[in-house]
Amino acid sequence: TLNAPRAYEIADEFRKQGVTVVCGGWHPSALPEEAKQHADAVVIGEAEGAWPQLLTDFKKGKLKPFYKAKLVDPSLIPEPRRNIFRYTHVIETVQISRGCPYKCEFCSISNMINGNIYRARPIENVIREIKNIKNKFLVFVDPSLTINIKHTKNLFKNMRNLNKKFACFGNTNLADDEKFLKLASEAGCLGWSIGFESISQKSIEDIGKKTNKVRDYKRIIRKVHDHNMAVLGSFVFGFDSDTINTFDATLDTIYDLELDTVGINILTPFPGTPLYTRLEKEGRILTRDWSKYGMRDIVFKPKNMTPEELLDGVKKIAGEFYSHKSLFKVALNSIKLGFYPSLAVGLWRYGQRMDYKKRWNWI
Repeated sequence: TLNAPRAYEIADEFRKQGVTVVCGGWHPSALPEEAKQHADAVVIGEAEGAWPQLLTDFKKGKLKPFYKAKLVDPSLIPEPRRNIFRYTHVIETVQISRGCPYKCEFCSISNMINGNIYRARPIENVIREIKNIKNKFLVFVDPSLTINIKHTKNLFKNMRNLNKKFACFGNTNLADDEKFLKLASEAGCLGWSIGFESISQKSIEDIGKKTNKVRDYKRIIRKVHDHNMAVLGSFVFGFDSDTINTFDATLDTIYDLELDTVGINILTPFPGTPLYTRLEKEGRILTRDWSKYGMRDIVFKPKNMTPEELLDGVKKIAGEFYSHKSLFKVALNSIKLGFYPSLAVGLWRYGQRMDYKKRWNWI
């Protein structure tokens, strides 16, 4: 959604030159009529489920305005053609699955067409792709590698001799299986990004994230640390249960949990989500300037504070956690994880600090 305005500008320019334009992705799938104003056709859902028919129609000169994608067979998902890119990346991305069965109110993934249907790629296909990647460092961009623990265990077993280092996303259930954590570490996992979201169980329940239990956060982090993997804890602010006291309480909890680093985000009602529908119905959407939908700006009316108080509270947490003094303190705790995990955490912290500095100019 954040990139929609710029994408529309590019699409408009190409159409002026007589080039046929097709739009797709999360935002066009949520707002196809809007996207159609800037394109000759719009794909709703995953491209592979509509692309063959779209190309056939294009060749015949009979392009339809909208293409609703069929459910994509994960075994048929092709390996990305990385050779066509002009520049190589230090860190490559890999995806082993599509969809998420959870129905969190604020999440776009499960609310996209077929997005709530979890489908895993065959492990042999994933391993072949990873072997073809020359880079040592990877990031698995799946919403969560812990949706199908058995499948991911098989992945990790097959990665043990590939000499790769990687980070990934997971739910709080990753600590329920000691063997899973051991295999992840042996496969080269440096750390997990976990969406803790809030320190309020009420907020967790309100958004429908059934896997999270606040009382278990500390145990989960310790278990991951026991296997020399770092934890990036992601938090969101602006839930209806949040108050101006939430910020100090969350900051204290972050230090108590001994997180290696944190993601600090402002609740954002992306189009197509139940959250957007609810807030729009309640008259709480402040702007539809999609360039502000990057989880760094206030685009809705919070329930128990003003928009200014929400922004100030988030800036305070970011400014405190990403201060030089705090980063030095946290870095000392991460060193014990080993060279690669602490290096990965350090690079992430630096990137986050620069991002927050650029957006909020508080350092």
